[in-house]
Amino acid sequence: MDLSHKFSKKELTLLYEDVLYTILHRMGKPEPNQVSDPDELYAYVQKVFNMDPEEHRIILQRTKELESPIFCLKATVKEAKEILGKDVSGFSDPYCLLGIENKKQDSSVNDGTRQDGKKRSKAVVKNLIPEDQTHRTQIIPQTLNPVWNETFILEFKDIENARFQLDMWDFDEVESVRHRLGELSDLHGLKRFLKDARKDKGQHDFLGNVVLWLKDLHCRNDRWYNLEPRTETYPNRGQCHLQFFLLHKRRATTASKTQPSYTVHRHLFKQIISYEILQHQAGSTSWDGELNKHACTILYLHATQKDLPVFHQIMAKWLAYSKLYLTVEFNSNCLLPLITGIEYQWMQGRLNPEQKAELADSFQSLLVYGTSLLQRYRIVFPISAPNSAQRLQSLLRLLVQICKMKAFRELCTLTPDLQQMVTEALKLGTTEWFQMKKQQLKPMVKTMEECGKALVSLVKEVNADLQQCHKVWNKYFSNTMRLDLFSIAYLELQELVSCYVKEKLSKMDSGMSHLTAESLFELYLNLQELHQMKDFLCHSEGPLELMNFHQWFKEAIPKWLQKAYTIGLERTQRAVRVDQLKPLGELNKHSTSTVDLSTCYAQMVKTWQQLAWPDPEEAFMIMVKFVEDICRIALMYCRLIKARAEELSSLNQLEEGEAANRLCVVVNNIEQLRMIVLKLPSQLDWARLEQQIGDVVAPEQIQNTLHHQLQSTVACLNNEIRGVVQTLATKLEAGISRHIQELSTCSDSKDPEDCITPLMKFLECEFEYLHGNLVQENFNSLLELLWNHTLEVLAGAAKLRDGHLKYFKKLQFVLQSLELSFHAEGCGLQKDTLHTAAFTALEKELELCSSPSRKLIQKYFNARIQQQVEMNSEKYGAVTIKASYRHSEQKLRVEVLNAVNLLPLDSNGSSDPFVQLTLEPRHEFPEVATRTTQCIKNNLHPLFDEVFDFLIPAEKCQQDGACLLLTVFDYDTLGTNDLEGEAFLPLCSVLGLNEDEEPTNPSRVPQTRLSLMYPGTTGNEILKLLETRKGDREAQAFVKLRRQRAKQSKFE
Repeated sequence: MDLSHKFSKKELTLLYEDVLYTILHRMGKPEPNQVSDPDELYAYVQKVFNMDPEEHRIILQRTKELESPIFCLKATVKEAKEILGKDVSGFSDPYCLLGIENKKQDSSVNDGTRQDGKKRSKAVVKNLIPEDQTHRTQIIPQTLNPVWNETFILEFKDIENARFQLDMWDFDEVESVRHRLGELSDLHGLKRFLKDARKDKGQHDFLGNVVLWLKDLHCRNDRWYNLEPRTETYPNRGQCHLQFFLLHKRRATTASKTQPSYTVHRHLFKQIISYEILQHQAGSTSWDGELNKHACTILYLHATQKDLPVFHQIMAKWLAYSKLYLTVEFNSNCLLPLITGIEYQWMQGRLNPEQKAELADSFQSLLVYGTSLLQRYRIVFPISAPNSAQRLQSLLRLLVQICKMKAFRELCTLTPDLQQMVTEALKLGTTEWFQMKKQQLKPMVKTMEECGKALVSLVKEVNADLQQCHKVWNKYFSNTMRLDLFSIAYLELQELVSCYVKEKLSKMDSGMSHLTAESLFELYLNLQELHQMKDFLCHSEGPLELMNFHQWFKEAIPKWLQKAYTIGLERTQRAVRVDQLKPLGELNKHSTSTVDLSTCYAQMVKTWQQLAWPDPEEAFMIMVKFVEDICRIALMYCRLIKARAEELSSLNQLEEGEAANRLCVVVNNIEQLRMIVLKLPSQLDWARLEQQIGDVVAPEQIQNTLHHQLQSTVACLNNEIRGVVQTLATKLEAGISRHIQELSTCSDSKDPEDCITPLMKFLECEFEYLHGNLVQENFNSLLELLWNHTLEVLAGAAKLRDGHLKYFKKLQFVLQSLELSFHAEGCGLQKDTLHTAAFTALEKELELCSSPSRKLIQKYFNARIQQQVEMNSEKYGAVTIKASYRHSEQKLRVEVLNAVNLLPLDSNGSSDPFVQLTLEPRHEFPEVATRTTQCIKNNLHPLFDEVFDFLIPAEKCQQDGACLLLTVFDYDTLGTNDLEGEAFLPLCSVLGLNEDEEPTNPSRVPQTRLSLMYPGTTGNEILKLLETRKGDREAQAFVKLRRQRAKQSKFE
């Protein structure tokens, strides 16, 4: 890139001549960071101006022939500090005399030696330098720290022999003795007064001097110098702050004669930075504006020799850099210090109208150009380019700082607000970018499929751009310019996208192909993403164009659902077709097809979640169809997987075990599918959907559609599982029946554990196999079927042989062992599942059948006692007694008080009642005789008041089933006594059995009223069981007695 074309050849030649003149007539010692070798400087400017050697030689020769400039020292006496106080008051009235002496350095005859090794000057300025070349500062009265800030231009011819000297004097004016005595304040002042008295009137006091060889100065100097004495008296005389510039007057170059120094310097600056930016190997955008030491040396010398003010130097640099920025982008951070410098110098008001116009134009140009860069920020600052963010931020800061400047506000009064300018630029740039992308992505072939793909690509580009706006660029605009880039871009793009997409979709009809529908679904998702970005807006006025974008796709929904169903069905068929019905591993007992099916369902669920249809009522209808398709796939899978099992079996004639393995895998697969289907309501978020449609769809409709459909499918799956499990169970039921039949035919004398061993080994082997091949749910279902079958077989075995106690004990042991086996310490069926009604009945039956006769008799009386407790009516009357036990006498005392509401059993409408008292069961009280009260004639409410004592041990009263049987009979003279009723008093409840409760006063024994009962059916199963024990005389006698008692009841 050649930027030198901005100057004509003649202009470049004149400028080049002026630069060579600057180098040629360089003065002063070089600064440490500057180039001292002139040949290096010549070589550098030759490259900067692209001069060939011959041109350079000619121009340099011509420059050497030009007249030399007038060399000047621009000296500024700024201030002094801590000078001597020569007046009586302790202060001085200092002023300075200064000039340049032209002499050889070693020719001084009046010099002494200074502290720094140089000779001390004893001569003063007025004696060394002609009066017309001598300069004098103002007199600063009564101070030891005077401030002058006076500048003088001192000409010289030979810098090698030129010496600058400044003398500082205390001005002494003629005053009266009375006045000076009045100023005395201390002894030191008196000494000064006496010394002054010896001086000539008007003689000034020497305060010190500064003597410097010009060749020892830099081109620019600014420092404090010690004031030197002429003699050793008062060596510490304070310091003086001086500033020096080595200048040119009347430069002989054409440029210096025809153009202002400021203009020439600005052109030189522009030429140098145009060259420097091209030399930056990393590219212009990373150039930070720093110049090398050759360029800095030349610009430094040129500005100093031309005595350019600081403001003009800053202006020249600003104009050069800002104009270059309009052509070549570089790091704008280097412009910020210049803005600060201009703002500071602006207060001095040192610019002429032309310079002000230049500055205003530079501001306007940079604002316009910077705004145009922001308008194209996507292209100018691509996210892929390094340091793009920093470059953008620097530009924003630059524009903001320009608009904050007082100089800008005064010079550019008609410029619009920066935020307004940038906002309009960003809107326009966003529109241009969208149109460019739209044109780039325009399809070559205008079919519906290609148009759909083009729309998808365009919206993707928009979304990506807005994501970058939000995540990357917005913070820079917001922090630097208080501008929300994202909101500006989003509001523009969503409107542009809406208009364009609606226009394109309006041209598509409902007869779209599946490929077009697929593209439209992707377009829908991308528009959905675009619409969701509205949440990042700081504010929005009115509804957005994208608000109802989903309505544009209503005609495509059936196609989308059909596509999802077709893909799901094809994946399912393909998965089953390659499934070998082998478990995936020890932890996963289902086969590969369920994994594929789960993935298929997950994809369908994802499709629903992505769809996220905004309209609740329409979303409900979509959901109904969606669930229907999912259920259809589930039922189809069941048919396919069973058919696959049959196919594999027919291809390979395998053993029964392999067939069972496949059945296990099939049922596991269906169970896995059932679990997947049961998760659908939560995965599809039915609860949220039901909440949204609560106002428009009745709960009954929801239940009759979604829930009923799912429940029906689950029921079908359960039936399928049950059918396969039943098939597996059938294979085992025969073995269980055979083993139970074998153990039931074992000799009763054989140990039950030995009898049951074959059955337990069989179950252990089968259960281990099934548990290893079935998931826990199916294994439990199988166990439940086998358990019910086992109970049926055992119940049948219990009816085969009656009356053999050991036989039933064996069956009872078998039942208990099987319960433990099916429970398997919690790994099998749970207790509540095992304890079915059939189990409880069988357990009770076997417990009764395996109990001894006396135990059964006790159970009989326990049943009658329980019946007595639960009796809540006196249908057959009641009997009232008092019962107590005396431990000291081991005596049970029963007082029969009365009977009431007896039934009339005689033909005369009355009865002749008496009470029979018996301690039961008889085998516990064999020696205790039955007692009887007197017979009360013709009385349905007889009063007996009879006491009976029974001598029995207390522990006998605590026996199971021990009770007092009170039987009320109607005395019959000619035939058998009729039964009025019977009552049972449990002996364990009698007062006094506990020694602490033994009554001391019979009157304190409470009355007990017992309702009379008939034998009825209570305990009949026990009586029937006892009746089967033909060889047990005690059992037969008990049954005979109870049957006889039943026959005595007229009302049973």
